[in-house]
Amino acid sequence: DIETIELELILSDLEMVERNLAKLEKLAKADKKLAPDLELLRRAKATLEAGKLVRTLALNDEEKRYLRGLNLLSDKPMLYVANIAEDEIGAAALNEYTQVVCDHAKAEGAEFVTICAQVEAEIAELDPEEKKMFLDDLGVAESGLDRLVKASYTLLGLISYLTCGEDECRAWTITRGTKAPKAAGKIHTDFERGFIRAEVVSFADLEACGGSMTTAKEKGLVR
Repeated sequence: DIETIELELILSDLEMVERNLAKLEKLAKADKKLAPDLELLRRAKATLEAGKLVRTLALNDEEKRYLRGLNLLSDKPMLYVANIAEDEIGAAALNEYTQVVCDHAKAEGAEFVTICAQVEAEIAELDPEEKKMFLDDLGVAESGLDRLVKASYTLLGLISYLTCGEDECRAWTITRGTKAPKAAGKIHTDFERGFIRAEVVSFADLEACGGSMTTAKEKGLVR
């Protein structure tokens, strides 16, 4: 169950924190600048000993960066996925067991999605047109896998942008809020260093224009 899994994460992290704490206590005797890190590790240890996850700690950005370097399991973003029956897809309410998982995720500030593994396996065998018809018959707009990917991106603060040319189209993953020059550097570092400008149009707008950048420009949709 959920509590057993979390307990295993907590015990693993507690071992890691105690090991690093022992080292830092020795170093801090000679270097007073390490006092904030020492105090942070003590807080993390107390939190874990209380049976709580590290990500429940209220931390500033610098403290988050420090703990991230320890790769603590209970500090990582969490996504809960519940496997449901086919007749539960699109239902107005969750079943009692799935609701427990959903409530637990909300209490943690984690992401939660439901999928039907059996249906996803069937969808994987279909071509795009058949897939759309299948989803329409189920009364849903997108597959569970699509929702799972979106939830994962949201949880990690990521977005994708597309580049299109005659030879290929590519999707590039960047952190939400990344500015255009740094986003261009995701393709090649030269693009970031020599960045001049980018012409951008949302996918929805481009799709509405039949995929034509010329039409999008004429309608004033290109930024």
